[in-house]
Amino acid sequence: MPAGRRKSAAGNTAAAGGARSLSRRAALLSVGSTALAAAALPSRRAAAAPKAAGLGSFRAAYHFTVPDNWKNDPQRPIWVNGQYLYYYLYNADYLTGSEGTAWRLATSTDLVRYRDEGVAVPKDAIPAGDVWSGSAVVDEKNTAGFGAGAVIALITMEPDAGTASQAQYLWYSTDHGRTFTSHSDDPVLPNPGGKDFRDPKVLWDEARGRWVAALAEGHKIGLYTSADLRSWTYRSGFTRDDLGTLECPDLFEIRAADGTAHWILAASANGTQRGLPATYAYWTGDFDGTTFSPDATEPQWLDHGPDFYAAVTCEKRAADGTVDPAARYAFAWTNNWTYPHNTPTLVADGFNGTDSLTRELTLERAGDGTYHLASRPAPALDRYATGTKKLGDVTVDGSKALDVTGTSYEIRARLRWTPGTTENLGFQLRKAPGGLRHIDVGVYVAGGFAYVNRGGTITPGGPAETHTPVDAAAGSLDVRVFVDRTTVELFVGDGRHVHTHQAFPLPGDDRIALYSSGGPAVFEDLRIITYDLG
Repeated sequence: MPAGRRKSAAGNTAAAGGARSLSRRAALLSVGSTALAAAALPSRRAAAAPKAAGLGSFRAAYHFTVPDNWKNDPQRPIWVNGQYLYYYLYNADYLTGSEGTAWRLATSTDLVRYRDEGVAVPKDAIPAGDVWSGSAVVDEKNTAGFGAGAVIALITMEPDAGTASQAQYLWYSTDHGRTFTSHSDDPVLPNPGGKDFRDPKVLWDEARGRWVAALAEGHKIGLYTSADLRSWTYRSGFTRDDLGTLECPDLFEIRAADGTAHWILAASANGTQRGLPATYAYWTGDFDGTTFSPDATEPQWLDHGPDFYAAVTCEKRAADGTVDPAARYAFAWTNNWTYPHNTPTLVADGFNGTDSLTRELTLERAGDGTYHLASRPAPALDRYATGTKKLGDVTVDGSKALDVTGTSYEIRARLRWTPGTTENLGFQLRKAPGGLRHIDVGVYVAGGFAYVNRGGTITPGGPAETHTPVDAAAGSLDVRVFVDRTTVELFVGDGRHVHTHQAFPLPGDDRIALYSSGGPAVFEDLRIITYDLG
């Protein structure tokens, strides 16, 4: 999915996850007319623009952020020479109001701390224009003819925004993925006749000795195969008409905790008209090399907040490169196409683009025999902990201010309540000194759900509160809450449910409080952890 359509800068409104309008695809054309973007900033390609006087920095302390200008879609990381190569859509001309994305590269050994490597696939290098989303693979068997170990990227480009011209172009790298060359001015996978035809996700099908690609085609995910990454054959389609325009598809095999093997088909989708998220929808099932057969009609969702879009997953690798068949990593662009430009980082720091925490995914079997993905923060994050404040068990009946302040941290605790008595309990985070602004994260026991409510502070727009079910009768729940300068992420219980939100408290909003209503609650083994990526 691109954010740099070649068009005029007229119009900047959109509905997240719905049929992709022209202006939605062009989120990179300008900073638009939002209040948060009112300050004019000079262009910077290699460094962030100067900060607005007195505003302070909003750049995340322990989340990935673009160095300058704009980023949106992550591209699935690949493993090359002992490290992950992470490409993402980047517009170096965003602050000057010009459109078009390139692929910028960052490298990492753990998908927590990154090193910027600059642009790897340039925009406007061939007549087809700028480059959109796609995927890169390591061609170990030299199937494409560029040499064993060459990095091959299949990338969407759209030469003419007014016609059905979205198509897949092949780019190749012979320097270990640092720079790419266009194979041809013509696509290797031409448009079959539909307006939406993008975001190829390519993987090697070891069982059948060929490549497979999943393509976003409006309300359908198309599945294609190839022997050489150059010539592709359509095999089947997976169609949903009730989840908006499907984008950024994903397809992978994973071994469940009980030892059984399963396939996952996924896409960024929009279920908001049905009261569902607009994030990463996935189906468990089986893939026979041509057709995906889901276990159930309804999708499950990897995140229930409003700001987890264009998510990617990749192999979990050990330091020696060994693949873990029972786990994957995942992360997403922390934004929403309803309000992509509404961020104080634009004015304060000269950039717009933050990613979620990297998660480790496992496939778990529920008591009813169904399977679901469970998320936990990537364990490598623990290496960057700089301090832990242990508060023990804290009992609250009403509210209690903590003698701790901060704008970037994690809170871990087991929440314990009395079923039938306690109504509501949780945390007030990024609370203003006067108490007016805050973000609430907790459990509404009376309603049987966990929640994040960002409505009490400055937000980009969109939904103020999100919910996921909780067993109120259980009387307890483990939570991990990650707070950074513009984001809040809640990991609930066993990780089946996660909420990712943007929120923009002022830098001085650094207080923390606990609350309980209807009766006392205990915040057991309460810990506050700080991180620094150095």
